[in-house]
Amino acid sequence: MPLKGKSPSPEGEYFTRVESEKLKKLAQKKQELLSEEEKKKLKELHWMRCPKCGMELHAIPYRGVTVDKCYSCHGLFFDNGEVEKITSEESGFLQALGSLFKD
Repeated sequence: MPLKGKSPSPEGEYFTRVESEKLKKLAQKKQELLSEEEKKKLKELHWMRCPKCGMELHAIPYRGVTVDKCYSCHGLFFDNGEVEKITSEESGFLQALGSLFKD
């Protein structure tokens, strides 16, 4: 884990990217195995619920995207493509963060 105020090493960023790809492939495999009915039930059960604490999410407009915010645990959640849209206009931290999660 990097020290506070220190940038992660290039090696750390590489392993973060590799781990992200592994998790993405695992999630895709799980998604493919679910039936359409199961997918529908899960979507209804979890729609606009925080994935961390289960409380209600609130849609907040920010720079042309709608960010889902949980006021219970203060998490911010983005739909597909929203991080890329925000980070394409930014530099620094947000751009570095966005580069970790590109497809």
